Amino acid sequence: MKKQLVAALIGVNMSAVAQAATPSMEEMWQLIQQQQSEIAALKSQLNKSNSRITETEVMTEATISAVEKLSLAPTSSATTFGGYGEMHYNNLERDDGATSKDELDFHRFVMFTGHQFSDSVRFFSELEVEHSVAGEGKKGEIELEQAFIEWDFAAHHRAKAGLFLLPIGILNETHEPETFYGTERNNVEKNIIPATWWEGGAAVSGELGSGFSYDAALHSGLYLAPGKYKPRDGRQKVSEAKADDMAFTGRLVYRGIPGLELATSLQYQSDVSQGKHLEAIDGTLFEAHIAWQQDNIQVRGLYARWDFDKAINNASFTLGADEQTGFYIEPSYRVNDQLGLFARYSQWDNLAGDSLNSETEEFNVGLNYWLHQNVVFKFDYQNQDAPGETGFDGFNLGMGYSF
Repeated sequence: MKKQLVAALIGVNMSAVAQAATPSMEEMWQLIQQQQSEIAALKSQLNKSNSRITETEVMTEATISAVEKLSLAPTSSATTFGGYGEMHYNNLERDDGATSKDELDFHRFVMFTGHQFSDSVRFFSELEVEHSVAGEGKKGEIELEQAFIEWDFAAHHRAKAGLFLLPIGILNETHEPETFYGTERNNVEKNIIPATWWEGGAAVSGELGSGFSYDAALHSGLYLAPGKYKPRDGRQKVSEAKADDMAFTGRLVYRGIPGLELATSLQYQSDVSQGKHLEAIDGTLFEAHIAWQQDNIQVRGLYARWDFDKAINNASFTLGADEQTGFYIEPSYRVNDQLGLFARYSQWDNLAGDSLNSETEEFNVGLNYWLHQNVVFKFDYQNQDAPGETGFDGFNLGMGYSF
């Protein structure tokens, strides 16, 4: 390339010389000197161009190599954060007029933290503040609801150890405010199961194929102190929990048909008094539910029942505590992406083992308005019929979010 350019330049100059008058020796020498200068300048430009081309090629190769290395390198951080919260306004009056509930409460502020150690090992935690302010003389609490290590020990099968939510019911594991209707969580799962319920221990779960999955857990259990009989009063929240008697929980779920979930859970504990009563008080919880959705229509239904040894009646100084049951049915209709309507009928009884009328009935109707798929505003009206005219009637408003 260089030789061709030099030859072309000499050819042009010699042609011009031939056309002019024959030069003297001195003029010929000057002309040769001028051509050599021009050739030197041209060589310099060619060297610079070649140098830049070579440098660009080297840089390009280095960039490609760096990109390839980055694409093959592991992710430097796999820590995740999230959370949810909800604020409620309740305007309720008891049927006998003895009292009312008219209050505004930031009910829950929750933060999630997780970390992926590897493709098969991960950590998850959930820290919650209830009722805004916690401390001596305050109504709120700070609670660690989840903190566990999970390991994928085989394809489609997992094991975890730590503090975790029990696999029972519809709401216990999934209760972010935008995932359910109604300002407050339904009273059947709250008072019978009782949601939200977490324990410490170890568990395995996995998929069995054909739409079936399972959960099995060995964990800390209830502690119903003398005078107590409601399962909700027996949650120890893994705070120096008495572990004289552990509990077992198992669940089987079927999701083989699109839009349908069928599930049943069973829990057994040989002594819910943790050895503090003269007689052991065994307890068995059975729960079954259905969640079905077809287009914009959804139906949820749940039944739960505790059977305790009759010794619980003596320990709690209460008749009928040996059987505690509840159920609800909840149809809903999603008008569009933002608006949903629902109705719910609930019935529960923490003293169902006695012939006396001790059940509570509740009817709710209301709506959810999703400003965003993770931001919801709620309204519902409730009518409650309880023994001794102790039911509460009125309306509730709510706001919730998750991220």
